[in-house]
Amino acid sequence: MNVHLAYGKNGLNVNLPSTAQITVIEPRFFPGLPDEIGVLREALRRPIDSPPLRELVSPGQQVAIVFSDLTRPQPRERMLSVLLDELTSYGVDAADILLINALGTHRPNTEAELRAMLGNAVVDGYRIVQHDATDKSTMVNLGTSSYGHAIWINRAYLDADVKILTGFIEPHLFAGFSGGPKAVLPGVAGMETILDNHNGPMLSAPTATWGVTNGNAIWEEMLEVARLTHPDFLFNVTLNKKREICGVFAGDLVAAHRAGVAQAKEMAMVAVDAPFDVVLTTNSGYPLDLNLYQSVKGISAAAQVTRLGGAILIASECWDGVPEFGNYKKLLQEATSPQALLDRVLAPGFRMHDQWEAFLHARLCLHADIYVYADGLSDEDIRMAMMTPCRAIEAMLNELIARYGPRMCVLPEGPMTIPYVSG
Repeated sequence: MNVHLAYGKNGLNVNLPSTAQITVIEPRFFPGLPDEIGVLREALRRPIDSPPLRELVSPGQQVAIVFSDLTRPQPRERMLSVLLDELTSYGVDAADILLINALGTHRPNTEAELRAMLGNAVVDGYRIVQHDATDKSTMVNLGTSSYGHAIWINRAYLDADVKILTGFIEPHLFAGFSGGPKAVLPGVAGMETILDNHNGPMLSAPTATWGVTNGNAIWEEMLEVARLTHPDFLFNVTLNKKREICGVFAGDLVAAHRAGVAQAKEMAMVAVDAPFDVVLTTNSGYPLDLNLYQSVKGISAAAQVTRLGGAILIASECWDGVPEFGNYKKLLQEATSPQALLDRVLAPGFRMHDQWEAFLHARLCLHADIYVYADGLSDEDIRMAMMTPCRAIEAMLNELIARYGPRMCVLPEGPMTIPYVSG
């Protein structure tokens, strides 16, 4: 049996072992919209539980548009071209529009990356700010959340007369679903706020997982903080595996996001009867599989249906390495074992950039043996991460089936599908 794995820009074809009992799980296919531009424009004009965008914006007002960074597959150029055309048709001057790259704690995107993400016309025609969570001089303190966490938010975003949040909705490994309030926290929040929202106790809750928002303290604090900033309009989409837009959800922050979540759940979440011995996964290909940090998502999706002590093999290009940016690599290098890493992150008072990814990484390594196929990582990088290098997927799969058992699951699109054991 042959499968095509989402890997880098071109993918990989893999012959699966004939000795395995194979289950392939892919996202339920929703066709792309036949008229993307028309549906995007109509969503701005007939939004969910909100006045049309035209009634929320006036000429002379300062408009801030928040968009997702390179690590998300948001179809930014397609969405923003329609949004910006609408705004300028209302008499809003391009000089009064500010685009904010919601980096959270991620590295800034290069000019070449921004041009690939947004298109030359947008980069050349509009002001773009890349959020820096570490620069408190660019932040405003909004007090304390109900969870006792200080709230620091990007000043340029807060100063705008009209605030528009754009993004992409899919299941998220600890926030339940992306999109919606995540554009604010972590998107344009300060480091302290992000570290507190993503700390060990918050991550340890059983509700901090794929597909759960209600009762998930991480997501609920994100929503609380986003509401405090008074966003005027949400503009989110869902995508199929071809990166075609399947649904557009615009309007009220909560109502529009809830509608998008319902479709994303139907597309991505698939139940299975029992866990598997071996799971082959990806990180959904370019641009999502840029580094090992992001690839934790693909591993986490696989772990939902991997038996305790089983094996996970992830194929993720990792062209950006571990990466060097942030403290994720440092935390891995300093760990003597997955348990030691987990204990460090959970220690009272511990706070460090990338603590959340280290926490998830350690917990995954304690659940299953993890094997990594990545052209962008050396064997030394992978072993440092307490995982096992793989340089030949087909040969490795045969070994894993012989060692762990014959029941095998394949997630060709990685975390575009989130399987779970029913019950």
